[in-house]
Amino acid sequence: MIRWGILGTAKIAREQLVPAIQASRNGTLQAVASRSQASADAFAERFGMPLAYGSYEDLLSSPEVDAIYIPLPTSQHVEWTKRCLEAGKHVLCEKPISLHAKEIDTLIEARNKSGLVASEAFMVTYHPQWQLVRDLIANGEIGTLRHIQGAFSYYNVDPNNMRNKVELGGGGLPDIGVYPTVTARFATGKDPVRARASIERDPDFGTDIYANCQYDFGSFDMTFYCSTQLALRQCMSFHGDKGLIEVSAPFNALNYDAVNVCLYNNNRSEMKKWSFQGAYQYQLQVEAFGDKIAGEDSTIFTLESSRANQAAIDALYAADLSDGWVDV
Repeated sequence: MIRWGILGTAKIAREQLVPAIQASRNGTLQAVASRSQASADAFAERFGMPLAYGSYEDLLSSPEVDAIYIPLPTSQHVEWTKRCLEAGKHVLCEKPISLHAKEIDTLIEARNKSGLVASEAFMVTYHPQWQLVRDLIANGEIGTLRHIQGAFSYYNVDPNNMRNKVELGGGGLPDIGVYPTVTARFATGKDPVRARASIERDPDFGTDIYANCQYDFGSFDMTFYCSTQLALRQCMSFHGDKGLIEVSAPFNALNYDAVNVCLYNNNRSEMKKWSFQGAYQYQLQVEAFGDKIAGEDSTIFTLESSRANQAAIDALYAADLSDGWVDV
């Protein structure tokens, strides 16, 4: 059993990763660290964890912990991922692992030097619906892929929320624009070569609140938008000359809508549907990560893929400033 430590007490840890570890077949909740002992004690008591540390450094030095999950604000991800590796801990870091692709090079170097497992927590890549979409495309079920469309939006104007704080790495593209990007890359096995975007920022927060984006993948293209100040929506579709794939709950499976993948023929006279109501992507992520630590043949989201994904996001920001296409 992999002994997990939680570096911080953020909502994503409380609501998703802690239950995922508790439900996993190969992990156990061992410790939590917070900036205060009282906060760590309360978290540990709530979830039945034996160890609680009043500083992050104490968790990193604990011999009772094998792997650490990082749910800290985005601006702290690179620093603490590197520190975990240097302390001899495997690390699963919440997305985005960095705000700049070049910074991930230092994490790749630290991972290679340590020989440990490090991964960005893109839980969507472990969900069987995305493995199905990837197989359908690869098997030619929609013929030649020509276009991908996506959207991810929610409404949040809380000035105290980290998503609305530039200094903490807030903004729509880092928080949710990464999801249409990563699922398109995962499903097709390709990376965009060019990008362009039009980005709107909140006059008070300074964060990007709406981004209208386009990628050129060479043989096909993609358009998507993301927003932190629009009505809740998420969707992804893959359009080919022989068919169409639509994913109803592409990112927040189980929490958003019915988890269905629909395949239509080119005149929509036939439809096949797959339902994934029982798949818990966070648990699948934790188990795959634990299997990798144990030396099993397990596929996890690599830091190299993290760098490629962030390079695409970096290109969108650059394209907004250039008012044209930018190479990824």
